[in-house]
Amino acid sequence: MPPVLIVVCDNTDIAQAFFENISGQAEVEDISADAAETDEEQAAPRKKTKTRVSYGAGKTSFPELFQNEKGRIATIRIDSKRLEKIESEDPDASRDDAARELRVIVNTVGKPGKPGQDVRAVVSVAMLNEGWDASNVTHILGVRAFGSQLLCEQVVGRGLRRRNYTPDPKTELLPEEYVDVYGIPFSVIPYKGKPSRTPPDKPVNHVYALPERSGFEIQFPNVDGYVYALQRFAVKADFSDDLERLVIEPEETPTATFVRVIPDHLEGGAHGGGIGEYVLHNRQEYYARHHLQEIEFEIARQILSTLVGEGPQAPVKGSPRMRGVARHELFPQLLRIVRRYIAEKVDFRGVNKCELGLEKYVRRITERLRSVIMPDEGKGEAPLLPILNRFKPVGTTREVDFTTKRNVHSTLHSHLNAVVLDSSWEQTAAFYLEQHTDHVLCYARNDRPFLLIPYEYEGAEHQFEPDYLVRLANRKTLLLEMKGEENDQDRAKQQATRRWIEAVTNWGRLGRWDFAVCRDPHMLPGILKKLANESRTDS
Repeated sequence: MPPVLIVVCDNTDIAQAFFENISGQAEVEDISADAAETDEEQAAPRKKTKTRVSYGAGKTSFPELFQNEKGRIATIRIDSKRLEKIESEDPDASRDDAARELRVIVNTVGKPGKPGQDVRAVVSVAMLNEGWDASNVTHILGVRAFGSQLLCEQVVGRGLRRRNYTPDPKTELLPEEYVDVYGIPFSVIPYKGKPSRTPPDKPVNHVYALPERSGFEIQFPNVDGYVYALQRFAVKADFSDDLERLVIEPEETPTATFVRVIPDHLEGGAHGGGIGEYVLHNRQEYYARHHLQEIEFEIARQILSTLVGEGPQAPVKGSPRMRGVARHELFPQLLRIVRRYIAEKVDFRGVNKCELGLEKYVRRITERLRSVIMPDEGKGEAPLLPILNRFKPVGTTREVDFTTKRNVHSTLHSHLNAVVLDSSWEQTAAFYLEQHTDHVLCYARNDRPFLLIPYEYEGAEHQFEPDYLVRLANRKTLLLEMKGEENDQDRAKQQATRRWIEAVTNWGRLGRWDFAVCRDPHMLPGILKKLANESRTDS
């Protein structure tokens, strides 16, 4: 919708002057010889004066935006006299019909396909104090005296209709919107002192799918879970470099601390008042009572409970008889996987290995291995398959349509008209994705995310939003994540994404998929080339 200016005048003469200077429209006399009449008193012919509407350029900085033309109304004037005059000009139209026509123009300002769609300025005289619902008023000019705060509030209220009702994904609040008000002494809360400056409003950018680029459309499955259809109770785990490691964090959870009795509250440093000596508390007793083998057994037991259909995280529910058989078959396999993971992928950073028994580490390893344990197809098991959302199993970039105040960059090889730029990394990635068309057919930024990957971290369900969807030159779809420093939760996201890739590729209805994490944006061209060549080899 185009922005609209309201000029609030004191009387009709001032309103007419503003209207003519803004719109370039005026009424001029037109004397016609054919309209001669005879004056009965003087018996002398005289000519009747008529008026006609003339159009010209307005006296604004941008006359083409505000000037009226025949068949196009950009500036309107509304007041009681104007209504009476319009009502009397058309002898075939009733007073109600003429007034209703003007009201329709006023009430449809800025609405496409309506009589008021081209209006950019409204000149009024005490006609818009209330009852007007245009949402695209951005500027208000008061050319009159305002004798009450209520009148100011009524006029300023014309510019407080919201245009954007899409919440900000970070704050979950509606974005700020502003109206520029001139000549109206208005404040929401009156106060003394120098008023603060209102921050400039950021432009609203519209991101949407372009119909003419339908060839760049990317479809993706909406995955809610996974199917473990184990028949022979044979599982495997991939211990390649893609398997995320676990790092023990003694700086986050100290292994020892000093405790001292304080009879009252203590202010200042730790060396303040109090009685008694500092006593060292550590986990030496815990280390002596427990062993790493016990921790390995407990982790394998928790993973087993999930795979046989027990607990809230179980992918499927199994029968009691089947669970009894599966335990004997699966537990030795799972215990070997757990031991290998601890031996190869856990960085203890010099602390006692029994530190792994802390609940947070047990939970993280359990979640990590549940994401990497797959049915062993080599021993006759069915491959891992996704459970799709029953209401919307497949999503598409065709449905992307949102507004944002963040910076955007236009695109050439994307189904979407623009890429949202959160940082220089996304900007660099978009640049390379646009340039390397020999490896990339099309791409889309996963903003206001339309593709979400479920994962579990420390007992809570989360959703991961990869940065880009990239269609490689040989039709393989790549989930691309731009990442600098990473923490343990980032590693959990990446492991869950690889399970997602495995299941969706096994499903096969939307082709083959891959996942890559780019930790240096300038290395992206090499990553794209490598993945494109690998997919050519696979095909």
